[in-house]
Amino acid sequence: MNIVDLHDPQRINRKPDSVEVLFSSSNFVDQGFSISKVELRLYLEKTDEKLGRYSLITSFVETDKGSVEMIYDEGFRGEDSLNRTVQFLTLNLGISGLILRSIITLRDRIESKKA
Repeated sequence: MNIVDLHDPQRINRKPDSVEVLFSSSNFVDQGFSISKVELRLYLEKTDEKLGRYSLITSFVETDKGSVEMIYDEGFRGEDSLNRTVQFLTLNLGISGLILRSIITLRDRIESKKA
């Protein structure tokens, strides 16, 4: 099961402009889900003369039961927006929250398919 949790999934219907792998392992288990990869992905969108490029940053979590890609942040974030977001996330223990959010989304989809 691969979930794209965005209002308009077409926004990420292409290769990301940049990807940062935050975690890659095959032996991390959380709430019965084996987490194999956690990434932040940058999709550059429109450009404004004064504000610069518009950044859409998504989180991507891959598990043994499926993957989830969802919006993490977006806006006119200036140059090097992905690296600054990675630094913020890793310095503030945000990876565990990101994984938890993705597991909740996956679990909800799996349970709704059973019903």
